[in-house]
Amino acid sequence: MTKEKIMELYARYVSPGKVEMYKKYDIALVPHKRRGVYLYDITGKRYINCHCNGGVFNLGHRNKKIMDAVKKAMQRYDIGNHHLISQPKAMLAQKLAATMPAGLNQVVYGVSGGEAIDTAIKLARAVTGRPNIISAIGGYHGHTGLALATGDEKFKKPFEPLSPGFVQVPFNDVEAMKAVINEQTAAVILETIPATLGIVVPHKDYFKHVCKLCHNHGALFIMDEVQTGFGRTGKLWGFEHFDVVPDIVVMGKGMSGGVYPITATVYKEDYAYFFKENPFIHISTFGGSEIGCFAAMAVLDMCDSYLLNHVNQIADYFTKKLTVLSSQYPKASFTVRGRGLMMGLAFNDEMTALFMVKLLFDNGVYVVYSGNDPKVIQFLPPLIITKKEADLVITAIEKSLQALSQ
Repeated sequence: MTKEKIMELYARYVSPGKVEMYKKYDIALVPHKRRGVYLYDITGKRYINCHCNGGVFNLGHRNKKIMDAVKKAMQRYDIGNHHLISQPKAMLAQKLAATMPAGLNQVVYGVSGGEAIDTAIKLARAVTGRPNIISAIGGYHGHTGLALATGDEKFKKPFEPLSPGFVQVPFNDVEAMKAVINEQTAAVILETIPATLGIVVPHKDYFKHVCKLCHNHGALFIMDEVQTGFGRTGKLWGFEHFDVVPDIVVMGKGMSGGVYPITATVYKEDYAYFFKENPFIHISTFGGSEIGCFAAMAVLDMCDSYLLNHVNQIADYFTKKLTVLSSQYPKASFTVRGRGLMMGLAFNDEMTALFMVKLLFDNGVYVVYSGNDPKVIQFLPPLIITKKEADLVITAIEKSLQALSQ
């Protein structure tokens, strides 16, 4: 089928708005073959994927170890039955608990990040008996019901009325948090490094202060690791950079290995009594699919010290090279921000960043801008990217900066 025909069918039956937008900006990519860091348009043009669907493809496209794990699982398992006791779910939960601080060892599975966020909020309200949830302005936690209620007006306005009790404050502002947290607060939910807000790294003590405020007021602290988890920041979990222990951790995207959708909400054993008393009060038909559990276990096996060291080394290499490039092209200068390969390229204005996205696309590198701060390009290369592949990306960035500076 031709690219034009695929786009025609997609517009007819799935999303005419997406097709119109991609055509308008001439960035229509119809993925066909994909392997490792590379994504091929159906026309054959090759791109290095430096968006990775927000971390879904942390370990590259069609990673052989993950594909093999899923193929092997399919010889014996299927989706499973969420009403029944499951060996794969128990095995994965044990592996997840082993990566967490002491006490964070209870697991509820989901299919999407939004669903896992909903689970976290439901649990926080249930165990505290309180209604209010505090989130960050410009943050993003998903498009499902409770997750959507944590977000900005532009996302939730068309679907109101939503669940009441949600309050937003500026990210990285302890005083603003102090002003709204009280004895009606069930939880504070924050992304470790908000991507949609522009890859904003909080100051080193921000989460400590928030965690202390939560505990002083009897509220829970939820950390959204959907994008930062599984090694993206150079540590297995992003919160490890900030010397803090959340009450609930939400994970997804990279957990799938890019092969099978699976997410999880991990919470402290202190709150296990709620689901013990109400084992069927929250269920998910496809959550923790038994085949998906094997994909996630393969991901955890690959997220070892070698991979984390590699992430930090490549991130350092990118940062040094990109900082030099920025200084060489003052008309298109930018700053590099982030942790590990959770990186943002922050330009001086939105139009420059948007043009850069298009130029990089033309030069074979796929990136997106941050929805709530379009001045910032989200730069999320696969964690397995080699130095040779990184050099290809750097060359493409330099060519794009040259064009932008003319």
